[in-house]
Amino acid sequence: MSERRDECGVKAENQAVAVRPGEELDLTRLAPFLRSQFPDKSGPIRVKQFPSGHSNLTYLVSLGARELVLRRPPFGSKVKTAHDMGREFRVLSKLHEVYSPAPKVVLHCEDESVLGAPFYLMEPIAGIIIRRTVPAGIEFSAAMAKRLSESFIDNLARLHSLDYAAAGLSDLGKPQGYLERQVRGWMERYHGAKTHEFPGIEKIFSWMQRNMPASSDAALIHNDYKYDNVVLDASDATKIVGVLDWEMCTVGDPLSDLGTALAYWVERGDPEDLKAIHWAPTDAPGTLSRAELAQRYAQKIGREVSRISFYLAFAYFKIAVIVQQIYYRYQQELTKDERFASMPEVVKTLLRAALRTVESKME
Repeated sequence: MSERRDECGVKAENQAVAVRPGEELDLTRLAPFLRSQFPDKSGPIRVKQFPSGHSNLTYLVSLGARELVLRRPPFGSKVKTAHDMGREFRVLSKLHEVYSPAPKVVLHCEDESVLGAPFYLMEPIAGIIIRRTVPAGIEFSAAMAKRLSESFIDNLARLHSLDYAAAGLSDLGKPQGYLERQVRGWMERYHGAKTHEFPGIEKIFSWMQRNMPASSDAALIHNDYKYDNVVLDASDATKIVGVLDWEMCTVGDPLSDLGTALAYWVERGDPEDLKAIHWAPTDAPGTLSRAELAQRYAQKIGREVSRISFYLAFAYFKIAVIVQQIYYRYQQELTKDERFASMPEVVKTLLRAALRTVESKME
């Protein structure tokens, strides 16, 4: 089988495919730009697309023998703050020096005449990505599943332990009032992208406002940490060698980052609708539970996690809004990606999960 690369340049048996209709890159403009930036590289320029992502678009660009990964905002998106290529480039240019799993960026282009939007280029990361199922050829034993889930949460604790000020990232966010701004902001985004009614939404809003904890200490947070955003060592699939998709990275409440990771985590005892939309095989035998992940995180980093239910409910809601925003683009015919047609059901499932979490904590 010929070698292909997974999203963000990860070597794998799947994914670098033909570009989706309507998401093509204009090679008549991109090619001369690349030639000017890499004059020592010759050979044909080829472009393929990594189809698994739902937000920023990611392409494999081959300039002769040189391979680079190109990231640009989605076509038709109006949420500019969520697709700031310059910000993502600046974060990674500093973060890679102190946190090796972050991708190494190469070049940022602000000239929108090249591709119609800013974009940046980065080096591919070799390894394995686990998505909804375990890639063929990997023996996912209970012992391996346990070690991987431990590595997963330990790596998040490692990220939250970084001295972000020393790395030059202290201006990335405003920790004071972070949680209140987040809750209010995602509520506003929900209303701005709403296409369907959900009867329990006001109960979720009201509970989050009444039960909002004071933010814990600030940390550099990823904001979309899950299995298919980590790259595993091809020789040891329990070792994390890369972390991808830093578009929502900021300085804020680290427990909100933990909550997001737990919201993506599906367990064997979860309702069938939630298990049906699982992002990864986190219900495999041996894998730590959400409660075990939270406790291991607390032990590793020394933070109190007794209010984690709030962060979990908020994370379910936030992910639902992200999915809703993607569907809104599809409904407005700003994208033709047919994967998005069924997203209202995913939104409802996530909102039901948020509501269940809220109701389980209501007196």
